[in-house]
Amino acid sequence: MSVTSINGLLLKRMIISGANNLNSRKETVDSLNVFPVPDGDTGTNMSLTVLAAAKEVEKSQSLSVGDIAKLASNGSLRGARGNSGVITSQLFRGFAKELEGVSEADTVALAKATAKAVETAYKAVMKPKEGTILTVARIMSESALKYCHKITDITEFMEAIIKDGHAILLQTKEMLPVLKQADVVDAGGMGLLFFLEGAMKIVGSDIDVRIEDAAAPSPAKEYAALASVDNESITFGYCTEFFINVKNAPDTTVGGLKNYLSSIGDSLVVVADDEIIKVHVHTDHPGMAIEKALTIGSLSGLKIDNMREQHTNKIDFTGEGAKQPVQEEKPAKKEHKETGFISVCAGSGLAEIFRSLGVDVIIEGGQTMNPSTEDILNAIGEIDADNIIVMPNNKNIILAAEQAKHLTKDKKVYVIGTKSIPEAISAMLCYNAEEDIEDVIAEMNEAIENVTTASVTYAVRDTKIGDKEITKGDILGMLEDDIAVVGKDVAETTKELLKKAVNEDSEIISIYYGADTTEEEAKEIGSFAEEEFPDCDVEIHSGNQQLYYYYISVE
Repeated sequence: MSVTSINGLLLKRMIISGANNLNSRKETVDSLNVFPVPDGDTGTNMSLTVLAAAKEVEKSQSLSVGDIAKLASNGSLRGARGNSGVITSQLFRGFAKELEGVSEADTVALAKATAKAVETAYKAVMKPKEGTILTVARIMSESALKYCHKITDITEFMEAIIKDGHAILLQTKEMLPVLKQADVVDAGGMGLLFFLEGAMKIVGSDIDVRIEDAAAPSPAKEYAALASVDNESITFGYCTEFFINVKNAPDTTVGGLKNYLSSIGDSLVVVADDEIIKVHVHTDHPGMAIEKALTIGSLSGLKIDNMREQHTNKIDFTGEGAKQPVQEEKPAKKEHKETGFISVCAGSGLAEIFRSLGVDVIIEGGQTMNPSTEDILNAIGEIDADNIIVMPNNKNIILAAEQAKHLTKDKKVYVIGTKSIPEAISAMLCYNAEEDIEDVIAEMNEAIENVTTASVTYAVRDTKIGDKEITKGDILGMLEDDIAVVGKDVAETTKELLKKAVNEDSEIISIYYGADTTEEEAKEIGSFAEEEFPDCDVEIHSGNQQLYYYYISVE
């Protein structure tokens, strides 16, 4: 039977089916990453982003395609991870804007929505590059506008668009030199096609679809770090989250809600846009939070988790033994400050370095797991400060940080474009609390310009980059974003990398060694650096980071 329009229930099923298809194919997308280093991968990031959209729409029974599109946009905006995930969330956002107030969408309405989706995504990227997911989305949108008056059947319409999408995807390797060198197509574009193919499968069928989550990590691994945390240290027991459905809430309403919730809890995040207010709060009185919210509008997406109970169960799973909650006097609220800092990193040594430099919240993540926009929003909510400075420390996290910045209304958020751990450390070292915030930002940005970052890791697959033949397991010396050295031995590769990173103007070499490197091995590299570059001061620190044997800063 021909389907000529999409209502809310069908769009919901299409989003869930698309998310499931991408989730099942994410390793294929991951394998297209140009550099063979163990970094956060495009397929994983996109999959987690669209799964966040799917989870947001799953419980809705709305027949309105506009309502479902809006929910998907909300979920993807906050669940966005990595640059590809943020761009995907912006596609959802533009799609939803065009369908606002629409009950059912035919091919003409869908074509217009895709055009708005592409326009919104392009605007979100400071310097859009052709040969990426943006190109694939744009060409498919142009195809949609071309076909929408000729084809009324939704499945035929999507098949024609997706066919053109595959054609342009094959051309992406000719658009970007880096893709041509590696002989691969754009990973983000392929991820988008997998999502749309999954969405198309469900059209014209009555199959019941449910979200197929990614395989859960080993509980022992996931919860091991919790074993050393006392249950009593959880100040407020219930993690409470919900949406307040209200159009264009006044700033006074949002401000009053925040003041009230901060009086009964902490870890507060209140984000308002045109249609909803998103609330996250840790409190001992979730009912009071809900009652206050109901004075503003109706609620959806309500979730209340008993954190003490969850923590006890998780610790018991690791074999540490269950600990009973103990009520104790709540500690005083954190003192208000003018400027707070957030840094993304993975590695206990690096986290300790950042804390010693004054960073308030560490978001665990980086190379292998890019934090979501919501992770960054939650970190912003934990800090009682007028100004928040976020250091992403990875080029694939910057867009998510910028998205969190734009979603925050009650604090001034600044994103320092740090692409590495050494850049963030250098930025923190120049912080002067006596200066105006604009001067602070300018000096931090200047500081990262004076840092050369080198790192040592290993190849996760065979590939060829330029004239370098790389075999899985080879040791890779990275200089900024380029593979500068390929070797078989960690120490020798690191020494060769240092020779390329240090120049006659260099003054300081800082070496941060990882979890798979011993202190003795790091000292050997330090001794080499002191002998080879006698005019430089050499510092050695334990970073305890995974996957990377060394992070090296040269200033």
